[in-house]
Amino acid sequence: MADMEVVDRVKSWLSWSWTWYLWALWLFLVVLLIYLLRTPLRVYENMNIVAMFLNTLTPKFYVALTGTSSLISGLILIFEWWYFRKYGTSFIEQVSLNHLGPWLGGVENNNNGNNNTNNSQNNNQQSVPECKVWRNPLNLLRGAEYNRYTWVTGKEPLTYYDMNLSAQDHQTFFTCDTDHSRPTDELACVPSAVMQRAWRERNPQARIKAAHEALEKDPECATAYILLAEEEATTILETERLFKQALKVGEANYKKSQSTQHLGAHYEAIHRRDTNVCVYVRRRLAMCARKLGRVKEAVKMMRDLMKEFPMMSVLNIHENLIEALLELQAYADVQAVLAKYDDISLPKSATICYTAALLKARAVADNFPFASCRFSPEIASKRGLSTAEMNAVEAIHRAVEFNPHVPKYLLETKSLILPPEHLLKRGDSEAIAYAFFHLPHWKRVDGALNLLHCTWEGSPYGESAVGDAPCHAFRMIPYPLEKGHLFYPYPSCTESADRELLPAFHEVSVYPKKELPFFILFTAGLCSVTALLALLTHQFPEPMGLVAKTFLNTITSPFNFLVEKLEGVLPSNLWHQLTRL
Repeated sequence: MADMEVVDRVKSWLSWSWTWYLWALWLFLVVLLIYLLRTPLRVYENMNIVAMFLNTLTPKFYVALTGTSSLISGLILIFEWWYFRKYGTSFIEQVSLNHLGPWLGGVENNNNGNNNTNNSQNNNQQSVPECKVWRNPLNLLRGAEYNRYTWVTGKEPLTYYDMNLSAQDHQTFFTCDTDHSRPTDELACVPSAVMQRAWRERNPQARIKAAHEALEKDPECATAYILLAEEEATTILETERLFKQALKVGEANYKKSQSTQHLGAHYEAIHRRDTNVCVYVRRRLAMCARKLGRVKEAVKMMRDLMKEFPMMSVLNIHENLIEALLELQAYADVQAVLAKYDDISLPKSATICYTAALLKARAVADNFPFASCRFSPEIASKRGLSTAEMNAVEAIHRAVEFNPHVPKYLLETKSLILPPEHLLKRGDSEAIAYAFFHLPHWKRVDGALNLLHCTWEGSPYGESAVGDAPCHAFRMIPYPLEKGHLFYPYPSCTESADRELLPAFHEVSVYPKKELPFFILFTAGLCSVTALLALLTHQFPEPMGLVAKTFLNTITSPFNFLVEKLEGVLPSNLWHQLTRL
């Protein structure tokens, strides 16, 4: 394999060099041809005419020329900056790569040179997941929490894209195929069909009105109670009351459909829908109990739910359980949950990785029970890291590599907002969702944030202490975009997905921090230089004219020197000899 890679690299280098060699040869032949045909083409005469024309131009022309150049380059700069802020790339660079690259052969050769490398990485690339959006396990209530925020601040915490994803989830969870197969006249009278229409409504008042309409047709419609609890209830107590009514109806429907699910696909679909309703409502009731301070009751409800429906792990109920156990400071139980779900075969999340780091940091804090003896990198650099400290640092490395946005919120260097209803793993949306609920747990463990601060500031992700000597022991976090160490390489699509999920008033955290493209810097410099030349030419026309002539003479002097040497080598009557042939 190594020999093949060397051969491929040699071939790609040869193809690249031969391509540029042909371009250079073609350019040389064009220049030579122009020189040989200088007499019939009247090159000297045309150059003299151009020089005379330039000498007759007034300084006002140069002021207009430089001013126009400055204006055009300024407009290009504004457009480039807007395009970069919106799409994260340079428009000129993108057009050059997509349209001019194939003409020059660079993209083609690059693909040909890397065929074997791509083939050898196919298996690895297939295992790399795309930027998939997940349901937030700890999402808030729209009526009792999100709407209250809107009433107070006047800002919308949820984007249309986020709410549209929630509507699709609700249609998937709370409807089945039998709702679509009914006749049209019957659909208007069936509560499930009314609720199916309600989930599709974009207007919240229309959804609430449809839910009341479904309850008028059938007081035993569980999904109508769910919608009212999510969106109409303005307090947690009212939400809990409506969810309890939904649970009463949902459990009755679940027991009824459980006995008939074996009769066919039709009944199996109904049972699947009733199961989703029952699980969703019980989980929401546990979250309401947690919000109301009945944490032990919430933990019991979550444990029972996970035990009764083990196949519903895709809903990530264990993340709700971890947060509730941390509130109870039941760290041994949290470790037991992590032992089950922090497995190499299971998908990771910020809750899993950072909770594991928190438990390791707590073990370090136990060794420093007094604030005066708190862990510090200065002391660690002198005596070395203990086993517990090394485990904690490695756990934080692992967590930061998975999601490098979280420390900004845990260390409170970036303001928090309400978490969205959906999140992107390893993205800013997941970092907000995690820090919103888990920041108090980190503050409760004395010294945990201090250890995170030392590790973060001494890592490639930190900004202020990269050059400080005391943190040299913690510079072991790799750049996930460049290479994957414990996880697959950091995806490049997180920024665009987070911008769709997070509100416009929030500044999305971007990793890695993107540098300004070359063309933005180039157009900025061009705009500044041409504007300065326009100003100087307007104020000092004669000195600037002298400077321009000196500059042009300096540039053309090497070409004049080459022409004189060529005329001395080549015979003057070469063109006449060629015409005789």
